[in-house]
Amino acid sequence: MAAVTKNVDTNRRKKVLIGKLPADFLKINATPKQQQEAADQQAAIALHHQFVENSFVGSAVGRLNITVAQAKLVKNYGMTRMDPYVRLRVGHCVYETQTDPNGGKNPHWNKVIQCLLPSGVTTLYVEIYDECSFTMDELIAWAHITIPPPVLRGETSEDWYPLSGKQGDGKEGVINIVLSYVEGANRSCVYTSAAMAPPVMMIPSTAHNIFGVPQFSPVPVYTQMPQQQQQQQQQQLNQQSLTQIEEMFPNIDNEVIKSVFEANRGNKDATVNSLLQMLDV
Repeated sequence: MAAVTKNVDTNRRKKVLIGKLPADFLKINATPKQQQEAADQQAAIALHHQFVENSFVGSAVGRLNITVAQAKLVKNYGMTRMDPYVRLRVGHCVYETQTDPNGGKNPHWNKVIQCLLPSGVTTLYVEIYDECSFTMDELIAWAHITIPPPVLRGETSEDWYPLSGKQGDGKEGVINIVLSYVEGANRSCVYTSAAMAPPVMMIPSTAHNIFGVPQFSPVPVYTQMPQQQQQQQQQQLNQQSLTQIEEMFPNIDNEVIKSVFEANRGNKDATVNSLLQMLDV
């Protein structure tokens, strides 16, 4: 009897299914709790988006330049390798470096981050994670970094800051960060180059607390330029175009040029064509 059972099991293992897999193959159905968490995340995205639109830009006092250079960690927490990346929070915005594949205990990023510094914000929150393929990324080190006062006066600061983690406060290693500051920079200059990465918004999760606040999961958020600022920039562009047209037609009264410009709704090429037709007449 045992021999028959063994033959049946062997034949079953030898069978191969050929054809198209069903749509729900390996699909994990979301539980009601997971569905509720997803709905909460969407609501948080909308609220945070509105918050950034209405208050962040108005409260900014300058641009902070942060170079996350490298770190020296005391332990490799990976099973076979460790792929570290840095998550950095400034005010309500969070930025990330690229992952250093197999960076281990000595990862290098050399990531330049340029961000608006909200009024009253004097501290950076830094976390180093090990990027994992099949599990949640593991938090391996963190630090509170107070922006040195000389930086806010225009000086550049480069320093190694102690990291905390499982080994204890300040015993997880050090991270090398360069800081500089430009006072009065407005938002229009923040996302104009590859170095000026847009922030990722963080959604609270049920994980343990770090920095005295809940852990977060990243969700990218790209905020639009405030309507008032858009109007101001458009007015500046219109004035530049009008000045250029006036220089092109010095023999035509400026008020006439302005009227034609407004009639063409600020279209420079259309205004020039209209004025040329007037001269031909």
